[in-house]
Amino acid sequence: MILTWYAIHIARKEGELMPSIKPVSALKNYTSIVNEVSYGNRVYFTKNGHGTCALVDMAELDELDKQKALLQLMTKLAEAKVSVREEGTISADDLEKELGL
Repeated sequence: MILTWYAIHIARKEGELMPSIKPVSALKNYTSIVNEVSYGNRVYFTKNGHGTCALVDMAELDELDKQKALLQLMTKLAEAKVSVREEGTISADDLEKELGL
């Protein structure tokens, strides 16, 4: 299997653009592996030639989590706009009745 899922996230090594891909067995020497991780420089692990996991800098992971949450929120807002356009809205009084308030 060709690992293409990492193509956007590449690390600079010896002046060339190279992904940092290691077999899971390389975790036996975890200190040197962890030292390779930095913002924008992930380390990907494979098992039997297939991607299994990655080490990511914590600041980068936090940023990715925020971006994911923002994307999910924007998706829900877009869905809500479509729903309002297609199905309309209800009045506050009708909402209270529906909720039993």
